[in-house]
Amino acid sequence: MKYIPIALAGTLLIMLTACSPEVGSEQWCTAMKEKPKGDWSANEATDFTKHCIF
Repeated sequence: MKYIPIALAGTLLIMLTACSPEVGSEQWCTAMKEKPKGDWSANEATDFTKHCIF
């Protein structure tokens, strides 16, 4: 009975990560273009340059 909440939390975590687009995909590039540039992290800016510009 103790394992049910742990299993539910694990399932929820997997579902949430599955919803975000893969870095470098067309959906990710579109989402980054719509996101304010001031909210980008350094890693996001680098990935955007690598995958969406070049």
